[in-house]
Amino acid sequence: MNDEKPRTLELPSYQRQYLKGRAHALEPIVQVGQAGVTAAVVKAVEQALIDHELIKVRLMEPEDKKAMAAALAESCGAALCGLVGHTVILYKPHPKKPVIKLPVRATPLEG
Repeated sequence: MNDEKPRTLELPSYQRQYLKGRAHALEPIVQVGQAGVTAAVVKAVEQALIDHELIKVRLMEPEDKKAMAAALAESCGAALCGLVGHTVILYKPHPKKPVIKLPVRATPLEG
């Protein structure tokens, strides 16, 4: 096993918004308890991301939900698409056969 830390997947806001819409009907697959982001939780989230690509994770009584959500995304190398209440939306494309097709903009919008 390598010692490199996975990097958080960065997505533009329109892709995160698209994924949040797709995640709306999903139920949380993994729950993070009082122990926080443990190795077992990270392993469960990584497996769920391989199986589903887009998942919801429920945080139970977090002290700092934003920090916990960011730590979970970073430890799994996933994109943090949203945090609604105590529910985190994570996305990571399947390494070999991605199922979810993200929208692509032809040209960047000018502000």
